[in-house]
Amino acid sequence: MKTILTAAAAVLALAAPAFAQDEIAGDIKAGGKDWKKCKACHAITDPDGEKIEKGGKTGPNLWGVVGRQAGTDPEFGKYTDEMTALGEGGLEWTPEELGKYIPNAKEYIGAKTAMTPQKLKDVNNVIAFLAQYGPEEAAE
Repeated sequence: MKTILTAAAAVLALAAPAFAQDEIAGDIKAGGKDWKKCKACHAITDPDGEKIEKGGKTGPNLWGVVGRQAGTDPEFGKYTDEMTALGEGGLEWTPEELGKYIPNAKEYIGAKTAMTPQKLKDVNNVIAFLAQYGPEEAAE
């Protein structure tokens, strides 16, 4: 019985990233089109340094941003004090939090930020697009 429960737990753990992606209500293809607005400031670069999506360096690398603690990209040293404080307070970039942040970051954090308001067709599409790039994707 213990073996069956252990095996079941292992299967669920391996399937968890797939469940997480399925829970994000957005169209990846449409998000890729809106990503063009984001790449002026952001890139998506995997941990090995491969440029998945070329972009600017004004903002942090968005590899693994969905599920990442706010203000913690080790390669990005320009976080505002407010963003750093949010991260230290435990803010995780869940799809819900990103959905609030992306359309108007200044309002979300209550302070000046370089992140400009984004007029997207559907913010959930961009979040779904970003969610495909991260630690879970690399493990597949």
